[in-house]
Amino acid sequence: MKDLLIGALVLVVVLSSAGVVYWKKSQNPKNIKTVMAVNMALIFGILMTATIVMLAGGRALAAEVDTAAEAVAAGSNDGLRYLAAALSTGLATIGTGIAVAASASAALGAISEDSSLLGKTIIFVGLAEGIAIYGLIVSILILP
Repeated sequence: MKDLLIGALVLVVVLSSAGVVYWKKSQNPKNIKTVMAVNMALIFGILMTATIVMLAGGRALAAEVDTAAEAVAAGSNDGLRYLAAALSTGLATIGTGIAVAASASAALGAISEDSSLLGKTIIFVGLAEGIAIYGLIVSILILP
């Protein structure tokens, strides 16, 4: 199991460094975006595959315990609980980043034309940041 994790981390580092090296060699923005998109997809796929294999290995090891049914249920529930908490926080913060990027840039444009709009635009940026707080609250409720 440790070998799988080490192999996945090595692949992630190799893919990341290959993307950076390619980025340094070619300065064409279209190629850079394509390479980085493929690189991120491969890294995400490798990490998800390693996670799934590790969760499956944890269930197989738990089956050897005397109380196999209880150990498998507890082990898979704990693993899925942590995975759900990580996904809820991670996806909420990614959504927050996208929302704040759109609303804050629009707010800056509006403020530069009419400075009296500052209070109204701050409210929209704050609402977008609330998404991260909701994800954090959900992950706190999921964890024991």
